[in-house]
Formats: sequence, C-alpha cells, structure tokens
Amino acid sequence: MTGEKVDLLVRNAAELVTVAGGSARPRRGREMAEIGLIEDGAVAVKDGRILAVGRTAGVMERVKVGESTTVIDASGKVVLPGLVDPHTHLVFAGSREYELEMKIEGVGYLEILARGGGILDTVRATRAAGREDLIAAGLKYLGEMLAQGTTTAEAKSGYGLTLADEVKMLEVVRELAQRQPVDLVPTFLGAHAVPPEYRDDPGGYVDLLVEEMLPAVVRAGLAEFCDVFCEEGVFSVEQTRRILARARDLGLKLKLHADEIVSLGGAELAVEMGATSADHLVHVSEEGIRRLARSNTVAVLLPATTFCLMGGQYAPAREMIEQGAAVALASDFNPGSSPVNSLPAVMGIACRQLKMKPAEVITAVTINAAHAIGRAAEVGSLEPGKKADLVIFDAPSYRYLMYRFGTNLVQTVIKSGKIVVGG
Repeated sequence: MTGEKVDLLVRNAAELVTVAGGSARPRRGREMAEIGLIEDGAVAVKDGRILAVGRTAGVMERVKVGESTTVIDASGKVVLPGLVDPHTHLVFAGSREYELEMKIEGVGYLEILARGGGILDTVRATRAAGREDLIAAGLKYLGEMLAQGTTTAEAKSGYGLTLADEVKMLEVVRELAQRQPVDLVPTFLGAHAVPPEYRDDPGGYVDLLVEEMLPAVVRAGLAEFCDVFCEEGVFSVEQTRRILARARDLGLKLKLHADEIVSLGGAELAVEMGATSADHLVHVSEEGIRRLARSNTVAVLLPATTFCLMGGQYAPAREMIEQGAAVALASDFNPGSSPVNSLPAVMGIACRQLKMKPAEVITAVTINAAHAIGRAAEVGSLEPGKKADLVIFDAPSYRYLMYRFGTNLVQTVIKSGKIVVGG
C-alpha cells in the first residue's frame, strides 16, 4: 500500500472518531465508550473505499497525493463515520401536525389510533398517493437527513396495509435508493396496524399477511427484513410470533417494535425469534433486558419518539448498557409519533433523557446502528476496506456535537468517497 495514489484525503482532523474494531459484533457495556479517537487524524480513500486511517503524518507517509486527489483540511473539525439510522418510516404521504394539540391535551397514542387517526390517517393518505408523489416526498426527506450526516438508513413500508399498497411503498424505497446517495435497507412492515377493512377480523388480516403478502413481497425481492408492531391493541405476541416465523421461513431477517407502550414481552420474543433488533423498548421488562444482554439482538432505542409523544418514561438505556445489551439509536422518522429525521437531534436527546454518555451515543449511531440493519461489514466505522462514508463536523470535539443540541454542525458529507454535501 505504500505510496498508493488516493482519490480523496481528509487530514489534520482535530478528532478523528473511527469506532474501529466492532465490525464482527456490536459493542456492549463499557465497550460502547471505546470510540477509537485519533487526534490530528486522517483518512485516505481510493475507489470509494477507505485505504488508510491514522494520524495525519503516518497516513501521509503511506499514500501518494496526486493532482487529481481531492484534499480536505479538517483542522479544528471532528470527523465521524457516516451516521446510520436503523429505524425509519421514510415513505408516507401527508402529515399529522393536528395531533400535536391532541397530545398536549393528554390524548394517548393508542387512543388516537382507536379513533381512526394516527397510523390509519397516514394509511388513507398513502393509499391515495401516486408513486411519483411518494418519491418526491422521500427525496426531500432524504436530502434533509443527508445534510445532517445520515448516509445509511433503514426504510419501512407499513402505511399501505394491502398487498398492492405495501408493494407500492417498497418499490418506492427501491427507486429512492437509486436516485440519491443515502443507502437504504428495505423492511416489510405490513403488520403495522390492522386496516379498517379488517377491524372486526384482525385474525383474517394476519392470515392475509402470512399466506399472501409475505410470499409476494419475497418473490418480488422487495424487502430484506420483516417487522411487526407487537403492542396491546395492535398485534399480540402470538400473532407476532406467527408472522415472524413465516417471514423467517421465507428468508427474511427479523425486526420487532417491542414494548413501546406496555410491557408485553416483545423483547423476549425478539430474542426467542433471533431478531436482528428489538426497537423502542420503553417498557421493556427486567427479564427482557437480561435476555437482550445474553443475545445478538440489538436494542434500538428511539428517544425522539418518547419526546414527541410527551411521554414521562424513556427506555432504560443505562440499565441496558450496564447489563451488557448492545444499544443503538434511531430517529423513528414518521409523520406522527416522531416527525424527526435528524440523528444529531436524537443524539442530543439521548444524552439528556436516556443518560447516555457522548461516546456511547457515537457508538449507538454508527457501528451498533449498522449491526441493527446487517451492514456492519460495510459501514459504521472508519477502517480500511469499508465504504468511505464520512461526516466532517464544525466542532472542536465529539462531545460538542451533543452539547450544541439543535444546531446542524455538519460541514461536509462524503458518501462512498464522493462529496455529497458541502465541499
């Protein structure tokens, strides 16, 4: 590698945060604070991949800078891996700002859903929307996310709740992945809610999911994961187990909305089923935490959701970390319970409400988030061979990112070795 010419070189970073060494398994416990910080750091890139990482002087000795090499001086700046958002509901039509006053007045999430609002309101709008309208909205949201440092994201269906509309949503995800830089990981969430036409026959809708919708989605190659909203008044533990078992048999990896509003045993079920992640976990049981800590299932926490729902209880992140669970963070971007697509905002909330330390937060939005969507071999850390996804922040230290909560400090975003934001 000595003297090999590079396409791009980022050098002189005040702090280069590599989060290296966690690609084989997610970081747990005290490991979450080990973020591989290098002062006066540099990253060299060739053909969209990271070629070298280290202190600037050492990297400069190992690579060749030519006339065509793009050189970025990151003096006084912090460089992180591209941020990874492992739980979003990116594709939808309409908005639900009217719910804000309802929440202020104390109307609960499940009560809004029972009144025919919430998810079902967005289902009506999304069913009526054309593909190009959904694509246009998705491109707008992805542009916002990219500008704030997100370079990889999961994207769920779940606002169609018919085979045709769920397929439409997943096809939109595929089209979005081709039209802009953010890598997208598609998840089938047909079990997001029971649609109005099955209000009196929820078991019939589960039959439809298992017998028709899942096989059709798999045949079309539209999803990598299957997710279920396992919650009181939505899908029971037994219904969820049946859906996930069918998805697993068809070759999909598993995710689970678990223990968000009540303690239903969702975390335990996620571990039992070998799910890649269990998400939300606001009301996870002690036994659920113990099982997560002994498993490979990543606990994905969504503090912006609790913040937007004005809930008084947040997921017990400190207990999870201390018991050894692998914790990640995500935005849960959606039109109702979390109209927040800024991971830096989530990072600030995580410090203040989940009591996570800044270094733990960095791990949770990089390498652990990558594990939560099966992408840790490609993204989530700055290591030779991985995709050259980097974010340069106008900040003197990584702690400053959470300290300046609410301000977009992103100066430059590099995706697969190309500058896509800033310059």
